Amino acid sequence: MATKSWIRFQGVVFCRNTPSSSQVQNKCRIFLRSGHSLLLQRSLCSSATPTTESVSINYNNGIPQILVPLPSRQERCQFTLKPLGNTVGDFIQYLQDEDGGIDRAAIYSEDGLRVAKCTDIATLLQSNFRLELNDRTYSVTSPPIGPIDHDDLVQLYDVKSLLSKLHSTLNVEEHQLQRERDLISKLEDLKVEIEPLEKSKLNLELYSKKRVNRLAWMGLGMMGIQFGLFARLTWWEYSWDIMEPVTYFATYATSMAMFAYYCVTKEPYEFPIVRDREFLKSFHKSARTKLDINKYNQLKTAIYQTEYDLKRLRDPLQVHLPIKELEPKKSPEDFKPLV
Repeated sequence: MATKSWIRFQGVVFCRNTPSSSQVQNKCRIFLRSGHSLLLQRSLCSSATPTTESVSINYNNGIPQILVPLPSRQERCQFTLKPLGNTVGDFIQYLQDEDGGIDRAAIYSEDGLRVAKCTDIATLLQSNFRLELNDRTYSVTSPPIGPIDHDDLVQLYDVKSLLSKLHSTLNVEEHQLQRERDLISKLEDLKVEIEPLEKSKLNLELYSKKRVNRLAWMGLGMMGIQFGLFARLTWWEYSWDIMEPVTYFATYATSMAMFAYYCVTKEPYEFPIVRDREFLKSFHKSARTKLDINKYNQLKTAIYQTEYDLKRLRDPLQVHLPIKELEPKKSPEDFKPLV
């Protein structure tokens, strides 16, 4: 039940009805119900609705400028974008940075397909699109771009060439120096890593060389013994008539042994070839337990590749120096691994 209260203001007495606690509770319930219905109505109408405000696009010296009405601030803001330097994702990020009240921003094509954030602005402006900010939708009309004049196209190519030369002058030399430092550091690391393997390889080569030399001298010694034996039998023990067939069969047996060597190895029986073959056999037999051949080949190939890249980087044409006669370049394919 309401109660009456008297209020004096500037000499005048007023009468005011004060509502009871039950009336206040009823009004609060009505207010909450109306607020809940209002929230429910807004949630049911969450789909984006078109608005009378528009988004316009203007070109200033070939750079697009997009005027967008910000939802929270109720004002239009101009965004200047680079056609090839900015993307749709950059444009959306600029919108959210400018207006913190933008919770959702997306761009759709006229067919209703969402435009990816990686799409560049130049591709976006080739056709009309829709911009959605929160619950508002803006239909954007891209202004037509006229054909480019031939003189303007030639001037554009000249500007591109000038910019390319300027970029080379400012950045390429620094990049080459950094690349050269990286290659030198890599080459030093590879040489440090391969140094123990090189020492083991050198020891095995010395051992194999000594063994091949011993075999050669042993062969010469056996030939000398054979010569002395035949001489003794010819002039002291028997006569030449008896020893002639013996020497013939000995010579023919030696020829058969040489041909058998060719049949087995598919190589002619020549002393340098036989020496190299015996050297490799001895080297690989010893390297099975004392040297990692696969690792050595990998490191050696990497060193050849690094040296080749370093030599190409230091070429006068790469560092803009006068051309001079160079030695024949060795490519990494010239390296013959240990097999």
